[in-house]
Amino acid sequence: MPDRDALVAAARAAQAGAYAPYSGFQVGAALRFDDGAIVTGTNVENASYGLSLCAETVAVAKAMAEGRRGGLVAIAVTGTGPAPVTPCGRCRQVLNELAELGGTDPVVLCCGDEEVREYRLSELLPAAFGPASLDV
Repeated sequence: MPDRDALVAAARAAQAGAYAPYSGFQVGAALRFDDGAIVTGTNVENASYGLSLCAETVAVAKAMAEGRRGGLVAIAVTGTGPAPVTPCGRCRQVLNELAELGGTDPVVLCCGDEEVREYRLSELLPAAFGPASLDV
């Protein structure tokens, strides 16, 4: 995958800005688009836990706010600790929405301190519900 290291580095840089005073678990996400642009996000915790934001959701919201509708080709997610971090179920659905708008099945790099695992989004969220299901 072209520029894999740069995408992971962007996610790690975002991770450094995480606001995680309750869990101490910092997460970063970086989204690469077909025009080469990278949009990042970091987790933002809240004392009311249900109001916390995941890094992937923050990145997707930023991308959408910039007018991006599709073109998602790769995702890197980094977290605290040696084990690779995968997007949670909610984030998989949010990422799928953006990917389906452009008809892509992006590569997802799940990164820990010691290992990077590579998946396709469709592997992490098989039989996904989204715009393609609704003819949007």
